[in-house]
Amino acid sequence: MSKKFLAGVLCMLLTVSLFVGCGSKDDSTPKENDSKTEGVDEKVTLNIWGMGEEAKLLSEIENDFETKNPNIDMVVQAIPWDQAHDKLLMAVASGKGPDVVQLGTTWIPEFAEAGVLKDLTQYIDEYPNLDPANYFDSSVGTTKFDGKYIGVPWYVDTRAMFYRTDLLEEVGYPEGPNTWDELKDAATKLSARGDEYYGISFDLADQVFSIPYGWQNGSEIIKDGKPLFNEPEYVEAVKYLNSFFEEGLAPIQDDMDLIQAFKEGIKPMFVSGPWMINIIKNQVPEIDGKWAVRTVPAKENNTSSVGGSNLVIFDNTKNEEAALKFISYMTEVETQVKWFDVAKCLPARTEAWNDDSLVSDPFFSAFGEQMKNSKIAPFIPEWESIAMEVKKSLEEISIGGADIETELDELNKTVEKMLDK
Repeated sequence: MSKKFLAGVLCMLLTVSLFVGCGSKDDSTPKENDSKTEGVDEKVTLNIWGMGEEAKLLSEIENDFETKNPNIDMVVQAIPWDQAHDKLLMAVASGKGPDVVQLGTTWIPEFAEAGVLKDLTQYIDEYPNLDPANYFDSSVGTTKFDGKYIGVPWYVDTRAMFYRTDLLEEVGYPEGPNTWDELKDAATKLSARGDEYYGISFDLADQVFSIPYGWQNGSEIIKDGKPLFNEPEYVEAVKYLNSFFEEGLAPIQDDMDLIQAFKEGIKPMFVSGPWMINIIKNQVPEIDGKWAVRTVPAKENNTSSVGGSNLVIFDNTKNEEAALKFISYMTEVETQVKWFDVAKCLPARTEAWNDDSLVSDPFFSAFGEQMKNSKIAPFIPEWESIAMEVKKSLEEISIGGADIETELDELNKTVEKMLDK
């Protein structure tokens, strides 16, 4: 375990009490088997930590998995996302963590650097579902660290553009804007409908909000350990985004519900993830047929960001074989399609995208198309902290009116210090 990581864990142990999640079978801490090794006939208790609503839905596939693996008793703890990171730190420090963990993709480097995740490379031949060739290249990028393959993509997400087809048709873009110039033009025309109307809504609370625009303008964000936030490509991207706020094309701060504003046409465009599809369908069915999803507009490219979750095995597991069987099961094409039906999480297996449930759905298939041109945020342990600094700088610019170049110079200096530690 790295000294930096261990110090953080010990500090956390002194200041934070252990959080307890709710489980589908057991709400207590992970159970331990009587035997330290798995036998052919013995019953194995496989402790799985999942996050948020997805973990609660794992009960939907539990019976099928246990029928196919009668010697494995699957026990799931569902942990709220806002508690998960601290609880994982506690598990690492105590050495009594679960067998399998769902990890958000941006958390992988931190725990991989600590050396607590099992390298899965040696198991690929025996469990071919684990093979990185089965998954989107961008998603595979979140599973490799320091030459090791330490996680398997479970589900993916990316960001695409939601837009009101009827309103965009009125301003000349029935299929939505294809380029940055078209996006600006469409937003300008849409906001001209009246003072209460905007052209687009941007999510300043999203830590990675500006990063894809940097990529689209040719910025690499961080290269060879050096931040590039004050280089022309990223500066130009921030100036472009800020122009929407300066010209009143996008709200800087407001308390209006996005879905209702989308329904009323007040915010006729926004960029978000696939979870918004069912939210719109369920909350505002009256606009069915008047909205669509498409890939994001392009400058030099139309790269978007990749998110989702991976399944990893804690290195100190006593149930390695059972853990591998579970991950292999969860990444079978059939299971991936079933999981999409249950949780509406986008499959990480590329082959699963051939299923009619995805091919025939224009909303979700748009995300599949965007996944072909998406990438991960800088895959470094410091990224979560860096992203918070980026978010604060953008707020200083858009809300506080800070000079863009001065603020980004300061941001770059701050990130340099973070990376030099």
